Amino acid sequence: MEPENNTAVSEFILMGFSHSKGMRIPLFTLFLCIYILTLLGNFLLILTVTGDPHLHRPMYLFLMNLSYLDIWLATVTEPKLLTTFSEQTKAISFQGCMTQLYFSHFFGSTECFLNTVMAYDRFLAICHPLHYPTLMSLKLCAKFATGVWVAGLIHAVIHTSLTLRLRFCGPNRIDYFFCDVIPLLKLACGDTTANKAMIITSIGAVALMSFILIVVSYIHILQTIMKIKSSEGRRKTFSTCASHMISVFLFYGPPAFIYLAPNSMNYFIEETIAVSYTTVTPMLNPIIYSLRNKEVITALRTITNKFFKSPD
Repeated sequence: MEPENNTAVSEFILMGFSHSKGMRIPLFTLFLCIYILTLLGNFLLILTVTGDPHLHRPMYLFLMNLSYLDIWLATVTEPKLLTTFSEQTKAISFQGCMTQLYFSHFFGSTECFLNTVMAYDRFLAICHPLHYPTLMSLKLCAKFATGVWVAGLIHAVIHTSLTLRLRFCGPNRIDYFFCDVIPLLKLACGDTTANKAMIITSIGAVALMSFILIVVSYIHILQTIMKIKSSEGRRKTFSTCASHMISVFLFYGPPAFIYLAPNSMNYFIEETIAVSYTTVTPMLNPIIYSLRNKEVITALRTITNKFFKSPD
């Protein structure tokens, strides 16, 4: 049965990574370990925040949402990535490809919005500490969290709808490890200039607006930090937002190269960059936020001790 948009292609072939046959098992093992560590790290962070009443605050509730997003973002891409190391399981149906495209952009754009809200939360906490409990209540935190998920949902629907307007008549080989917009545009029949402009603009607009808001928030944060007289006070204050800054850099940096220069980049470089934000960053986020946060470390130790404590 042909897809509804009269596309002749009923399935795509995900070529995955360029590698020799001898590297197939090592690469499969590497990405399997990354996926397992991503699930374990983010699940552990969710359990830590959920299980410790002291962490039931906006900053950590946003962090818990980030862990959920990282789990789902990794799950959308990595299991199918693992199947591409076998010649018999590289195929993905047209509907499956569009579904993967939709959810990767749903969770990706939602994380984009969430990073913006987290930057605003740090701005309020550092620049307006006395009014922070009022300005960022748990009720408002829940509204923000709901809002970013809804915004991501809407953005993904619009973005996927634009892609579904394209017609694919062959070839069906995707030189990539998951169904993303740039490799799909390369396979579309006819003139795709308008679609490229609309799709890349829709991605760029969301990322750029979010990034600008994050930068503005951190400009105010750094100005406030510089006004603190003691060096110890500046260090402690800066450490409360350093984890988020690192996470934002890892999340925004790699995709910017792919979407801002889609036709001028070497395939291997593009592939490597994509791996960094779809697989490596979700694995690193719980480590980044845990290692630099004493409250999370303390709560994690408490939960671990309770779990491994031997019965009397």
